Amino acid sequence: MGIEFSKDIVTRFAPSPTGFLHIGGARTALFNWLLARHYGGKFLLRIEDTDRERSTQQAVDAIFYGLKWLGINWDDEPVFQHDRIDYHVQMAKKLIEEGKAYYCYCTPEELENMRKEALKMGHSPKYNGMWRDKDPKYAPKDIKPVIRLKSKQTGKTILNDIVQGNVIIDNEQLDDMILVRSDGTPTFMLSVVIDDHDMGVTHVIRGDDHLTNTFRHIQIYNAFGWNIPTYGHIPLIHGPDGAKLSKRHGALGIEAYKNMGYLPEAICNYLLRLGWSHGNDEIISKKQAIEWFTTDGLGKSAARIDFAKLTNLNGHYIRESNNERLLNELLPIIGNISDNIKQRLVIGMDGLKQRAKTLIELKDLSSIYIDKYQSPPLDEDSKMFANKAYECLAKIDNWNEIYLESELRNLAKNLDISFGKLAQTLRNILTGKKITPSIFDMLVSFGKDESLKRIKKTLD
Repeated sequence: MGIEFSKDIVTRFAPSPTGFLHIGGARTALFNWLLARHYGGKFLLRIEDTDRERSTQQAVDAIFYGLKWLGINWDDEPVFQHDRIDYHVQMAKKLIEEGKAYYCYCTPEELENMRKEALKMGHSPKYNGMWRDKDPKYAPKDIKPVIRLKSKQTGKTILNDIVQGNVIIDNEQLDDMILVRSDGTPTFMLSVVIDDHDMGVTHVIRGDDHLTNTFRHIQIYNAFGWNIPTYGHIPLIHGPDGAKLSKRHGALGIEAYKNMGYLPEAICNYLLRLGWSHGNDEIISKKQAIEWFTTDGLGKSAARIDFAKLTNLNGHYIRESNNERLLNELLPIIGNISDNIKQRLVIGMDGLKQRAKTLIELKDLSSIYIDKYQSPPLDEDSKMFANKAYECLAKIDNWNEIYLESELRNLAKNLDISFGKLAQTLRNILTGKKITPSIFDMLVSFGKDESLKRIKKTLD
């Protein structure tokens, strides 16, 4: 779009703490964070907690936790909007003093009549400016007024959006919005503008459901005489069926994705590709994302969530993770295990992580090294194979995959059976399961003593 950026760029993420950090909010935070980090600017966090009835500390904690888990770190202390509401009201009164806002004393009945009249005439329902130029001395005594902005009534407002391009609206479509409610509390429209200005926000990337709000924000910026940030409105994430994302599609909290066994780097990589592209690259590390991210890659089309794609991507990051890290990820799911089993898991992780796409799958596969051992029943042929294998393995001092494979393949050849048959017999003896890592992986992970102990116990 030809927009120039500098290291003075300041972006922000401003969630309302009325629920969890959902997947769409996480993507918005990620895009703003990457834009700031790419240009060496600042990424700020603001909690928009003016809705006191719905805002909770639990939701604030969930937002902080979700961002930290994703590795989205913010600069400076978080700003809590509620702490500033008295200042917001003062600024609205300043606009009244300058003739840019006014008190409106309309009754609920009058507002309802305006709405009905507008609909009757085929217009969108909006406030008709009844108190815009009316002398307050005519104000009814029993009505607590709201404060409304004197919006421009003619001309057009042009938004040079870095995603959508030029978006134009006729000013006559915008009514004199409420800045302060009759109970004395500021509205979202007013608070957002004042806080963005005071925090020095230069760029805002957010969902295109805020596009109409942005034109209202521009009116407030102009009233105060402040510079307007650069906006980019991205399409919302849709479900696999193309409908608006809902809980049935996976509009869950970030913590829910963690509990489903996804790694944070997989979530970030996947969210990055939901609405942003860099050529044909699909697997993009955090370091690459910071290096490559510009608003030129943001798309206008709505992205559809695809759990199969996310799960496959997660499998990639599991395979790329080191074994100690994966063990630490598993411990909260597995619970307390001995140091001996931890060591066994770290050694065996190379074989396990090749077969897992989520940490839940990895935990299930890990059961071969964790569950209490029970000897499986064997038929006569299997007993004979196991006895020969025991004799062969007991003589091996160089206990590694290469040597074990060589000896066991020679044994299968001498027994005149396929190696697969011998391996399946040993797999059954060691774990009691049909689907496992390779027999060599498991022998090394269990170690010589435990492997022989299990074979001997089964034979006995």
